[in-house]
Amino acid sequence: METMELYVHIPFCVKKCSYCDFLSFPQGEEVKRQYVDKLLEEIKLVSGGYVDRQVSSIFVGGGTPSVLPGAWMEEIFAYLRKYFNIEETAEISVEANPGTVSEEKLAAYRRAGINRLSLGLQSSNDRELKALGRIHTYGEFLESFRLVRAAGFQNINVDLMCALPGQTVESFMETLEKTADLNPEHISAYSLIVEEGTPFYEMYGEGKGTGLLPDEEEERQMYHKTREFLKSRGYERYEISNYAKKGKECRHNVGYWTGVPYLGLGLGASSYVNGIRFRNERDLKKYLNEMPGKRLDEETLTPKDMQEEFFFVGLRMVCGVSLKQFEETFGVTAEAVYPGLMERFVREGAALLEGGRFKLTEYGMDVSNYVMEKFLQG
Repeated sequence: METMELYVHIPFCVKKCSYCDFLSFPQGEEVKRQYVDKLLEEIKLVSGGYVDRQVSSIFVGGGTPSVLPGAWMEEIFAYLRKYFNIEETAEISVEANPGTVSEEKLAAYRRAGINRLSLGLQSSNDRELKALGRIHTYGEFLESFRLVRAAGFQNINVDLMCALPGQTVESFMETLEKTADLNPEHISAYSLIVEEGTPFYEMYGEGKGTGLLPDEEEERQMYHKTREFLKSRGYERYEISNYAKKGKECRHNVGYWTGVPYLGLGLGASSYVNGIRFRNERDLKKYLNEMPGKRLDEETLTPKDMQEEFFFVGLRMVCGVSLKQFEETFGVTAEAVYPGLMERFVREGAALLEGGRFKLTEYGMDVSNYVMEKFLQG
């Protein structure tokens, strides 16, 4: 069987963070239950089109999936296991926010077969957390982390953010050190992006953040110190913003970066299967009241589109892209599609051609957006 991945979207949260532009919002229990019922209906309805595929990973994201009662999460996974072919060794991740997990909920997750949790810390500094609009303190994160470990989870990710309002290189490194001391298997460290349409954009967008947000040099220091420090603590960077202990790389994300097909379930979820991109309904009222499984914004990717994405996404990985895989996939060499381009970046010190792979150097990672854009054929 060919493999695929599943993404399940739970759009609900306790309170929307000031920087968040994801499809998420608070809702009451009645609407949450209606949503879960519709999600179960969608799982049953659309699964028939994928009987020839085996699921290698499942990622439940949001929102804050952990706001749902544990029994509801068990229902969702009972349906997923009933209607999809899920590998016995599949990686099954759920995002959780500190303060929204309990012993009972975590026990339900274990019964459901969930084997990886991603905890959103962002910062160990309570002032920085308050500025972000987070619902938890660092102390509440520590209690949630303790509960997750006590429940038997041996694969935990912690999400961190840098370049926050009022953050210094020193305060970020304190967050990094405290996180590494907990010894999670995986750490994601992203820079804050001020997105239009968020409260943060009103406060910090269009230059209003000058003097309030760390400048480019401070952000660059945070980026480089993250790599150096985490390497000293046994974490290897395998993607621009992701670090893991050996063998604990996020399989779901690696699949995404290497072109594994994925099916999105739930409100607004995106999919990429058989060379076709599509998404679900984003309007909650419509999603709850219409027949699930309707494909919106369908786009069939051309070979050119797929070649561009092969490089644009794959170069996020530290190991780069396989030139042999490119040729096997597209029936033409990367050198023929991009004559002289890879050699140019090697000469500039931004990339290496090594062992049949094209990958970015440390300098290349610093200017990765510029490099990746050059692989868009126009």
